[in-house]
Amino acid sequence: MLRTGLFLVFVLLSSVFCLEDATEEFEEHLSIKSLKDGRVAFSFTFKTSLRDAIPRDPRMLAFDNDDSQHYTLFPLTLGQILRQYAITELHLTLNAGKWNYDAWGYPDEPDVGVGAELRAWMAGNSISSIDDRWQGVRNSLAGLFCASLGSLDEQRTTSPRSTFPPEGALPDWGLPHELRHASHASEHVCTENLTPFLKLLPCKSRSGLAMLLNPHRIFDADWHGIGLHVLWRPEGVEVRLSVQLVSDPLRISGQKKQDWSFSSLFDRKVEKACPVAKYSRVSVELPSSGVYRVYPEPPQVKDGIAYYDLKNANEVWDIGTMWPSDFEYRITHLALSKPNPALVPFSVRRNLLGSTQDRGQLSIVLTNNEQDVLQLLYLETMPWIIQFYLHTIRVHADDALRDDLISNISYILPIPHARPATFESVLTLPGRSTITFTMDVAKAFLRYTEHPPDAQRGWDLPPAIFTPLRQSSRNSTYLGKRVYSPSLLVDLATPDFSMPYNVIIFTCSVVAFIFGSVFNVLTRKFIVVRLEPQKRPESPPSKNLDSDESGKLDTSESDVH
Repeated sequence: MLRTGLFLVFVLLSSVFCLEDATEEFEEHLSIKSLKDGRVAFSFTFKTSLRDAIPRDPRMLAFDNDDSQHYTLFPLTLGQILRQYAITELHLTLNAGKWNYDAWGYPDEPDVGVGAELRAWMAGNSISSIDDRWQGVRNSLAGLFCASLGSLDEQRTTSPRSTFPPEGALPDWGLPHELRHASHASEHVCTENLTPFLKLLPCKSRSGLAMLLNPHRIFDADWHGIGLHVLWRPEGVEVRLSVQLVSDPLRISGQKKQDWSFSSLFDRKVEKACPVAKYSRVSVELPSSGVYRVYPEPPQVKDGIAYYDLKNANEVWDIGTMWPSDFEYRITHLALSKPNPALVPFSVRRNLLGSTQDRGQLSIVLTNNEQDVLQLLYLETMPWIIQFYLHTIRVHADDALRDDLISNISYILPIPHARPATFESVLTLPGRSTITFTMDVAKAFLRYTEHPPDAQRGWDLPPAIFTPLRQSSRNSTYLGKRVYSPSLLVDLATPDFSMPYNVIIFTCSVVAFIFGSVFNVLTRKFIVVRLEPQKRPESPPSKNLDSDESGKLDTSESDVH
């Protein structure tokens, strides 16, 4: 009777949880790609969908009667932040390293800029309301991910609507939506960011593909980054957590072979699938050339991609590839072989020229790798410490002045200590050509209190962003894919911080000497001590016999003489 009752309770609870989970779905996917330089790119995607859910109307923020939110798979802490500040769309990335577009191609997640990058779409009646919520959401995310996102203040915040269109849908509330974007090139991802990131997953790192996220191996990769993306679609709210990294099996193994596996690169295996995942899949993009072997044998191969379903198989997964021969870098055959087709339609080189600490020149070299004309949307968000001189803009194409190749210039002036500069324009690249964009800049003179602790190192400037506007004839997937340039390091006029230190030390020494002397005089009690002369002890009387004898002796001697 007792067993029957427990069984009925179990069935009832199971039915209740199934009804609650019907509006929430969790999916995980791992994409693996072998690169031409011997490295391997991994892209983890964990997607949680909340069906039939809509963002909170910002007009309801004035009331405290928000409906209670009960989540089973959806991360509760993140949901509370989204509801508290009425966020429609959110994107946060923390990256370390430089993504090499020429050798690795486009990443699965396009936001690969160096450092921290945060942007959000919010609706509101006033700009002040949106700015207040923007400040609250970045401070909340800073506490959630243990990152210095609080430094993304108004001095780093911009609103470039053309470069960052909404990836999802925006609700029609009759209110305008505004974009807030900020980046900080000095903020890098580390273990303290990965730990709260894993806590947002329903299975944490105990099962599923998240078991491979070994922090010792992730942060040893040549490039690594994590991302959080929140979108709204008519079907509901979608949260996508991503981890991307590029590992070098040749460096890790110490051998000349490109062999890799889960155990060799992550020091872990997938022992069991996440039980609440709708599906758990691994896709391996097979190399286009060479002799290799993929293990275990993939159950499905389609369009050069091997697929594995981890959800329906109860086994330990250690997927990998093996090459019978040693890996040879293509640079050794560069002079004898034909150049390989470019993985991206254009290449970017960005530098800040000049040897002085008050002026310089921003130089950007763009190379079109295709025959067709290519148009790029160019975005530059620069802190107020760097000021642009737009009248000095020059564009050269193959050493010829071509000012007609730049158009649609939009510039928002910086405000010292309050707002950065935002520069947007459209650059036209003729086929198979190289253009050079130059512009003179001025460097600000900062107060000594505004310098960072490592002032001699310099200031990190955010990367520039280029977005193709015209569809390529060779590959239509280039349209709208952003390309981040490397960040820059600018040297500003820096005072000699050792002189204040010397002055402080000398002043403290003088003050200590004077204070010690005065304090000694004021607090010491002087007492006059009178000393009486001490009586010497009397010596014993001498014997008269000696004196008589000596006298007699002298007398006798005188008589003799």
